[in-house]
Amino acid sequence: MCGIIGYVGTSDSSVRVLIDGLEKLEYRGYDSAGIAYFKNGEINIIKSSGKLVNLKNKVDLNDNSNIGIGHTRWATHGNATTTNSHPHKAGKFTIVHNGIIENHEELKKCLEKRGYVFLSETDSEVIAALLDYLYKSEKDMVKVIEDAKKMMNGTYAVGIICDDVKDELYAVRNSSPLIVGFGEKENYIASDLSAILDKTKKYVTLENDDVAILSPENVDIYKDGVKKSYDVKTTSYTDDEVSKNGYEYFMLKEINEQPEVFKRTLLDYVNTSYSNFLDSMPDLTKYKKIRIVACGSATHAGLVGKQMIERFANVKTEVETASEFRYNPLFLDDDELVIVISQSGETMDTLKALERAKENKNDTLGIINARESSIARESDYVLYTNAGKEVAVATTKAYSAQVLVLTLIAMNLAYKKKIFTSDEIRNILTEAKEIPNKMEYVLSDHRYKEIAEKIKDQNDVFFIGRGVDYALAQEGSLKLKEISYVHSEAYAAGELKHGTISLIENQTPVVAVITDDRIAAKTISNIKEVKARGAYVICITNDDYDLSCADEVIKVPKTNDLFAPLLSVIPLQTIAYELAKIKGNDVDKPRNLAKSVTVE
Repeated sequence: MCGIIGYVGTSDSSVRVLIDGLEKLEYRGYDSAGIAYFKNGEINIIKSSGKLVNLKNKVDLNDNSNIGIGHTRWATHGNATTTNSHPHKAGKFTIVHNGIIENHEELKKCLEKRGYVFLSETDSEVIAALLDYLYKSEKDMVKVIEDAKKMMNGTYAVGIICDDVKDELYAVRNSSPLIVGFGEKENYIASDLSAILDKTKKYVTLENDDVAILSPENVDIYKDGVKKSYDVKTTSYTDDEVSKNGYEYFMLKEINEQPEVFKRTLLDYVNTSYSNFLDSMPDLTKYKKIRIVACGSATHAGLVGKQMIERFANVKTEVETASEFRYNPLFLDDDELVIVISQSGETMDTLKALERAKENKNDTLGIINARESSIARESDYVLYTNAGKEVAVATTKAYSAQVLVLTLIAMNLAYKKKIFTSDEIRNILTEAKEIPNKMEYVLSDHRYKEIAEKIKDQNDVFFIGRGVDYALAQEGSLKLKEISYVHSEAYAAGELKHGTISLIENQTPVVAVITDDRIAAKTISNIKEVKARGAYVICITNDDYDLSCADEVIKVPKTNDLFAPLLSVIPLQTIAYELAKIKGNDVDKPRNLAKSVTVE
């Protein structure tokens, strides 16, 4: 959550750099925003509640300044007000912060006794006051920050400037992402590489407890007060990946990128001759059980993966929400693999679940989109999804890439356990080559907007399915509610008659997914039950079932059951998108949400 940008250089363009960076980071939080920079030798702080445009209207982009920090906020402590906006200043220190200081109340009371007055409701303001207090007796900035670290409990990525040093920018990281970018006679800090891609492609990811000191021509990084060496990396991301490329919204762009993401991710694990399929993934046959742990849409991807692994590889698989897994009794078997899934690789609950599994001595595998992320570094094995940069808060292409990787795991296990033969694998992968074209066909359907128009005035929408289709229904429901703000729920289709059907009224929308021929007849029976109560039924299917009971039928191409979810999810994503657009919502930045959830 929250976005951080910082700049120090020999030019006087820091204000423009900060605003440009915040525009690219706004998806990480948009409750408020602010910048701080030296102007005529004094710190100038400009803040505003609401979206970034409110701040931009207050800022003079032509102000001359060679150093500054900026922040876009997802509120945790305190309402989304200008006072609670970052940056915060106390004494000689101005800071921006992402994370949560768990002992901030205790620190605040101690600092108040020493004369500090706090203006905001945030936990973050305590950091500035603590640094200022320590600085009064110790001028070595590395030591000041190290001492502050020892006193703070929680998670943080912090950008710091000091009134006394007008050509140095400081940063410290603990469990919240922060990178350092390297330019020509200018350097940067950012919580996400996307903020500076148009300035530089060279970067270092700060590790936990790293302290960085940046000047225009130098970057020093310290660990426990000792200067450390580091390797500067060059990203392959381009600035095009964080631009809309002619699409009205990032979400629509990312929905339409799914065919290309499928190709890229598949080629990461399967070459054109299929010869490397067995060697491209770790051998997981020694595990008698798999536990998938994730949050949000990644959990729903895990639910699809569970269906694939159990059905095709015959390995018992459970799926748990990371925030629950952390605090429940583990009951992990010694021969159980824990798979954690995260687009950003920084999802705090998932990272903490990973740490707990490792403490229990279980092997771990991360399915991650972001290289160099915390979960990628901490997992025993890593499989990357290669979805590219995803900007819209509501995930689409990253979700599909996660489903694909889980499907490849199921296939790999099935082959190594001799459930699939070489010929069967070859046939499946031959069919996989057609999936991008079939995705394009599904994307070309022009009825999604029409369907969204028909349900736009409804207050409730229900999604139903069985087996893997129930997992898809859960993702479809989440997509709809998070961007359209329409209440929706997903149910196993057979559960409707056990209570939920009481909520079905005339024209209540019910979205049914039917792709599994083994149980299609049962779901069709459930469709008839809701239709008899007046429901408006939208059915997504891949076969020629008799669906005269449905009001709308979206037919997706038939394919191998392993890949069917990747086609069926596209209508669910696109209907949600169209409904949100009809309602005039900000599709890419839905209210109260942020892209990378780095707080618990």
